[in-house]
Amino acid sequence: MNQDYIITLEKEFLFNANAEYAVDQKKYLKDKFEFFGMKTPKRREVQKPFLQKEFLPPKDQLTSLIKELWLKPQREFQYFALDLAYKYRKQLEFDDIKLFEFMILNKSWWDTVDGVAPKLVSDYFLKFPEQRDVYTQKWLESGNIWLQRSCVIWQLSFKEDLDTEYLSIVIKSLLGSKEFFINKAIGWMLRQYSRTNPAWVLDFVESTELNNLSKREALRLIY
Repeated sequence: MNQDYIITLEKEFLFNANAEYAVDQKKYLKDKFEFFGMKTPKRREVQKPFLQKEFLPPKDQLTSLIKELWLKPQREFQYFALDLAYKYRKQLEFDDIKLFEFMILNKSWWDTVDGVAPKLVSDYFLKFPEQRDVYTQKWLESGNIWLQRSCVIWQLSFKEDLDTEYLSIVIKSLLGSKEFFINKAIGWMLRQYSRTNPAWVLDFVESTELNNLSKREALRLIY
């Protein structure tokens, strides 16, 4: 079933491809990925039938299907795989974190990592809280910036439910990093939380030796 599903999807993507726009998309992501060339609204329109409930593959086929989509060259396949994974967020199983880790580690760039961590990883840790510290420690110690970024941003939409003690530990473990995507994520996470608790963010920034980029991003909505 997976092959027919993917082959049909690819035919639709090819039919709606725009080579000129694909060049712009590729350039936007630093020439790291190939594209069919579809603006997001168009891609969502094309893929919509494949995400209808009656056409969704069984959950036990999800891991193999997403991995196959993830390894294809055109970036639209990874975007579709994310949207497909979101359809199963209420059916999370204990081993699904291995799939999310695969998605973070392969074809890694901010556009997909930022789709995995704040939605899939976040829901997973809420359902299996005993796994949070296990994977946080593993990811922080991995040296992989995308796993580390995921530790920072998975609480992005938590608002008043955000665990400030956890966030503080994660950020402080990454202090001194020269990686743009780490320092940007720290600032982004703090800026987002400042919408809910600006006093905590201001106190944290003032008491922590943050990278200048992180600090500037964190305080953007406060000053």
